[in-house]
Amino acid sequence: MSQAVGNTALAYARVWHQVDATDRILGKLAERIALVLMGKHKPIYNPSVDCGDYVIVTHCKRIRVSGRKEQEILYRKHTMFPGGLQETPYRDMMVKKPEEIIRQAVSGMLPKNKLRDRRMERLRIFPGEHSGILNANVMRCWQDGTLPQDWNPTELTPLARDTLRRLRIFAVSGLEKSSR
Repeated sequence: MSQAVGNTALAYARVWHQVDATDRILGKLAERIALVLMGKHKPIYNPSVDCGDYVIVTHCKRIRVSGRKEQEILYRKHTMFPGGLQETPYRDMMVKKPEEIIRQAVSGMLPKNKLRDRRMERLRIFPGEHSGILNANVMRCWQDGTLPQDWNPTELTPLARDTLRRLRIFAVSGLEKSSR
């Protein structure tokens, strides 16, 4: 009998990363986000397995592009009707949907396969600083890789405490049913 231990659930556990896009270059930021969404920063990376982490991007209104791209970039979409090509310049897109700029850049850097949509679902983008309830999930700060200041590994978050309580209730009720 083999005693080899395979990849554990802890190795595949997803961590939430937070990115502040203030004064970051669009292409370099999108490349780094794509690597984290794919899971290439983990030692267990396998191209056929979706082992990436969640990424929260804040301040997407303040992202920069290099060179003359601000005047040259056009975002195109087609309605699939004749003459239905719609072009939106970068400046107009920054005013209307700044989160869509980062979403399209990251999508273009992910492999074009069946895992792409699932990876893009783990990307959350916010135009301002406020990221709602998702901020409670953040484990790592992007810039320096540190943990949040108020993080205490001995204390459970309210969500984790509630989940653990539910699991205990479920386990007890399952034992009662099996003993009958």
